[in-house]
Amino acid sequence: MKKFAIFCVALLCAAVMTAAEAAAPTAAAKGASPQQAGAQAPTTTEGGTAMAPIEPKILVVYFSRTGNTEKVGQALATELKADSVKLNEQGTDWEGVWGYLKAGKAAWKGESTSIEKLKKEPKDYDLVVVGTPIWAWDLTPAVRSFLTVYKDDLKKVAFFATEAGSGHEKAFKNMETLAGKAPVATAFWLEKEVKDPEKMREKVAPFVAEIQKMVSASDL
Repeated sequence: MKKFAIFCVALLCAAVMTAAEAAAPTAAAKGASPQQAGAQAPTTTEGGTAMAPIEPKILVVYFSRTGNTEKVGQALATELKADSVKLNEQGTDWEGVWGYLKAGKAAWKGESTSIEKLKKEPKDYDLVVVGTPIWAWDLTPAVRSFLTVYKDDLKKVAFFATEAGSGHEKAFKNMETLAGKAPVATAFWLEKEVKDPEKMREKVAPFVAEIQKMVSASDL
């Protein structure tokens, strides 16, 4: 009888200890901070209201004679959720064979042209993506004019180009000089890549990702 009583007391003590151990983590979690309990504390302002990340404002500006650069520019604007503006010249005619030759000569000589007033103000944007076709291994007169006129309004820039074969390296270097700042990203498309929607998208995606990485909300 005595042994049975001792056994019952031991069994009761074990049950009490087990219950206490099970309750301990719950009690600790109730008194712990969110970080100690494994929860992530929300980011708040001084007023206690949660603040969403600030999305950068992006503008895509481009010149396009045949439509190739416009196709790329519009694809970039869509993926970046950006505004877009096409540069329009005043008093020039690059149409036809003779116009093509004049355009190449103007680009080769580093000439600028008169461009119409933009519908968007570059100074209102955190980043401006500038696109140009390659003429005579260089940027076009219209893009040269844009960078010259709006140089001081450009906070950050990225460059892209469309070309028949080569020339984007020289163009990007001259665009950097005109803008007075290095681009956060650059990319180029061959004409045959622009005409193939799948190949064009293959190069759009990494360019967009690079821009988004370099111009993050934390930089603003």
